[in-house]
Amino acid sequence: MRRLCTICARGGSKGVKGKNLRMLAGKPLIAHSIEQARASGLFDALAVSSDSDAILEVARAHGCDYLIKRPDELATDQAAKLPVIRHCVAEVERLSGGEFDTLVDLDATSPLRLPADIVEAVGLLETSGSGNVLTAMPARRSPYFNLVEVDSAGVVHLSKPLASAVVRRQDAPKCYDMNASIYVWRRPVLFERPGLFNADTRLYVMPEERSIDIDSELDFQFVEYLLMSAGRALPA
Repeated sequence: MRRLCTICARGGSKGVKGKNLRMLAGKPLIAHSIEQARASGLFDALAVSSDSDAILEVARAHGCDYLIKRPDELATDQAAKLPVIRHCVAEVERLSGGEFDTLVDLDATSPLRLPADIVEAVGLLETSGSGNVLTAMPARRSPYFNLVEVDSAGVVHLSKPLASAVVRRQDAPKCYDMNASIYVWRRPVLFERPGLFNADTRLYVMPEERSIDIDSELDFQFVEYLLMSAGRALPA
């Protein structure tokens, strides 16, 4: 069983300028994911894909095995992530001369995960017979109870009303927010299926305190506070 971890990080960012290289709790943001991948002890190789030479250099300095320069057409604001991951995997396999069985992508903007989360998400894939695994956290809002939509007439209604009204959120079907932290695939599923959701997709649930995805300055500050509070920051 050969496993590859990819981390895909563009140089540009609109929400938080230069966030993948910005110092977070004593190290560049992307370094947190690199170190978590290493600490998991799972991977035969670790690759970083980026259009930024500066990001690739930081990845090199933190012991990344493969530095994959992303082509321009996969580095735009509109580029989907799945083609980026496929390109990275294909390049690593070309350079290494062999295929990988299990493929894991870690989002660089989700630095609160633990190595144990990676281990358990991969374990879920490899022991359940599923084709891919996504990570998520319990949703704060429920489309059956307090998540609403406004229709074309301006009328407000529940997103997913049930035949019998739900009067307590706890009684509604469980819902989850995807946290963009860990994605795990069997190789054929990554390359042969078009999207993330398949009949054999499984969910690995993480707590909210390890599920924040940095997309704004407030997110960045909150994540840094949590890392400091948990003692996961480097000393000044």
